Amino acid sequence: MIETTSPERGHPPGLADRAAIRRRRLNAGLAILVLALALATALSIAVGARSIPAEEVLRALVAPDGGESSTIVRELRIPRTLLGLVVGLALGAAGLLMQSHTRNPIAEPSLLGVTYGAACAIVLSIFLFGVSGFTEQVWFALAGALLAGVGVFALASGGGRTPSPVTLILSGAAMTALLSGVTSAVVLLDHQSLEVFRFWRIGSLSGRPAEVTLQVLPFLATGLVLALANAPGLNALALGEEVATALGQRVWLTHAVGVLAIALLTGASVAAAGPIGFLGLMAPHLARWITGPDHRWALPYAALSGAVLLLLADVAGRILPASGEIEVGIVLAVLGGPFLIALVRRQRLHTP
Repeated sequence: MIETTSPERGHPPGLADRAAIRRRRLNAGLAILVLALALATALSIAVGARSIPAEEVLRALVAPDGGESSTIVRELRIPRTLLGLVVGLALGAAGLLMQSHTRNPIAEPSLLGVTYGAACAIVLSIFLFGVSGFTEQVWFALAGALLAGVGVFALASGGGRTPSPVTLILSGAAMTALLSGVTSAVVLLDHQSLEVFRFWRIGSLSGRPAEVTLQVLPFLATGLVLALANAPGLNALALGEEVATALGQRVWLTHAVGVLAIALLTGASVAAAGPIGFLGLMAPHLARWITGPDHRWALPYAALSGAVLLLLADVAGRILPASGEIEVGIVLAVLGGPFLIALVRRQRLHTP
């Protein structure tokens, strides 16, 4: 009679056991990230340029009295925190999709020209139509971002070919150059467009009306759903397009869904908060460091990591200066520069 081995007797676990152990660890990691996000959210509501005691913050949340502390917490900090939460989730997920679809470890969401699509639409709305309200500009920015994303995919798949990582990158660079030129021409011709563009391009969570989050939320939610649906296809594409096709994967459709998700997530985020760089670069690498290459796990890890990083960077920007605030886009640029240098050195990325 043959005796079987089992983990209970001290023998090495089998494949099924190792997979179960890995799932438990990754689920535990997700729980820790959710807890970290809850703590970052609490800090974002409780901490600011104006010091408010914890008991007053709690009172403003559960029993607002209409005083100064309640106004700051409920009308300024809570909308700002909610905007940071959804934008962080979106940019973290979009960064992972971008790096996977272009097979470029230093890619970030703005690579497909979506950021400059939003910028170009904003300055054109001011220059041509005199749009001055921020909530109206959001719709133009979102439309411009989506059109830029669709245009890049159309260029990359021209002639009936399946878009490849190289054609996506080249099409994105061409679209960025075109839209950047149009934007620069408009802001040089119109002073009002220049002033709005200078304020918008910094990337910030402050000064945004609460309605903005509600405006972009349906697009962000749709983009996150498409991103999750795209994850299994990305796992197949990681093996190579020929292998993915042999496995029954429709490569063209996988790229199309991914680009649409990137356009929705990046476009809505940029429309609401401006271009926030480096977040879509850092969050995916932190996620893969924990999960490995499986996109079904890396995607939620990247989204949650992006939200945590954005909220913590925003809090740091409020409390570091002696007076005033540092915009979150600047804080992340200071953090992202060394991160990019370390990434390039670690991966030994060289140009051919």
